[in-house]
Amino acid sequence: MKLTELRDNPGATKKRMRVGRGPGSGKGKTAGRGIKGQTSRSGVAIKGFEGGQMPLHRRLPKRGFTNIFKKSFAVINLSTVQSAVDAGKLDAKSVITEDMLLKSGVVRRIRDGVRLLGRGELTAPMKFEITGASKAAVEAVEKAGGSIKLSAPVVEGEAGAA
Repeated sequence: MKLTELRDNPGATKKRMRVGRGPGSGKGKTAGRGIKGQTSRSGVAIKGFEGGQMPLHRRLPKRGFTNIFKKSFAVINLSTVQSAVDAGKLDAKSVITEDMLLKSGVVRRIRDGVRLLGRGELTAPMKFEITGASKAAVEAVEKAGGSIKLSAPVVEGEAGAA
């Protein structure tokens, strides 16, 4: 096989319709746009326009809202931390902070803090100083003989409670 012999599969490509090329083409003269009017001209895009009737996107009720106070955490699992320790990126004997996780490349960006989740297991006792942790993660770290110090505890289900 040579480069000049490369072809698409039969039926994979279709030639485009050449509009406005005479009556024999099936799309001659007005090219399927009708006669006169706004949409027969070029550069027209009336998205959602329904001929003066109230458009559907304005007839339907608005739903929901965007919480501007929402916190966005960088999430890591115990398995990720353990693999970083095994690879030598993190030192299990020192206190693991958010800055250490960032410098070692375990977390790409910190955002509003780092939250530790409980998937995986720890083989060595480790001390964490992070923003948040799930109950399963706290139990797993304490079971391995470590500890977690939370700088800003976030309890699930109480976000935004007064």
